[in-house]
Amino acid sequence: MRRVAKLSAACIATAALAMTATACGSTSSENDSPSSSSSDGGKGGLKIGLAYDIGGRGDRSFNDSAARGADKAEKEFNGSIKELTAKSSDTEADREQRLTDLASAGYNPIVAVGFSYATSVDKVAAKFPKVSFGLIDAVATAKNVDSITFTEEQGSYLAGVAAALKTKKDHVGFIGGVDTPLIKKFEAGYVQGVKDTNPKVKVDVQYLTHGSDFSGFASPDKGKEAASGQLDGGADVIYSAAGSSGNGAIEAISGVKGAWAIGVDSDQYNIAGLSKYKESILTSMVKNVDVGVYDFIKSVNDSKPLTGNQVYSLAKGGVGLATSGGFIDDIQAKLDAAKAKIVDGTIKVKTTV
Repeated sequence: MRRVAKLSAACIATAALAMTATACGSTSSENDSPSSSSSDGGKGGLKIGLAYDIGGRGDRSFNDSAARGADKAEKEFNGSIKELTAKSSDTEADREQRLTDLASAGYNPIVAVGFSYATSVDKVAAKFPKVSFGLIDAVATAKNVDSITFTEEQGSYLAGVAAALKTKKDHVGFIGGVDTPLIKKFEAGYVQGVKDTNPKVKVDVQYLTHGSDFSGFASPDKGKEAASGQLDGGADVIYSAAGSSGNGAIEAISGVKGAWAIGVDSDQYNIAGLSKYKESILTSMVKNVDVGVYDFIKSVNDSKPLTGNQVYSLAKGGVGLATSGGFIDDIQAKLDAAKAKIVDGTIKVKTTV
């Protein structure tokens, strides 16, 4: 039976929290995620800890992909999951406390979902050397950490090829959630894919937030506004790498005849919460976070925990384009040709613009 418990205002009842009255609020979730009855872990099974990025389970994108991997492992290994979700107002201390709470409560392995946990994972992993930590989208230095990274630029290149082939106006757009090096990889690959396919196509680029303001990953209203602006400016294909903010962009695009949205991280055509917009979702740049999370948890279950940096590339199926809906069937041969050139090294995709 699946057992998922979410930590919110109550937090984990540990001595650390008992001493810190403010920590509980800092580790609570802004967005309620589905949960069942609280569990202290499976009998003889793994106690899996998940520290989500902002948006948490239910973001229909990045966090949900991580959740799918953990859910699969939980079922297969008779485990239990405890979930904590970041807030957009988080400080480094908040992230460190969240991971410490899970480790102190006996959760092992612990998955930190997102690059913002990089510093805190290294700190907490050093304090809990017998606990295995997984870190998504950044590379840690601690010995007991499995860094799970992806070649987002390669998958985004293919999204750019699709956009350039599908635009009727020679004008496309890119919306990034937060102006960070990670999201710049998405932009760089996408722009290169567009320009390599058709240099005449104009690419509008917009970021929702900058610096330490991570709300750009969880603000559908900002995504909707940005997409509306790009549509008004003439773009007819828009790729969003913006977490749940991209859901707002998809909504805006669905209201414009002939316009296409390109989803991210999960196959957003098949996400139930976006079903009424699916006829406008051209494809999604799928980033198989679930595979990386499952592989890591399985390695711990097998008593052979992965460490170092596991890179999930296009060649290894770590990233790619979803084909749901059949909207890219007519250009699949060209997409396959571009993929082959990336895999064999003929095309070298940039990670910066």
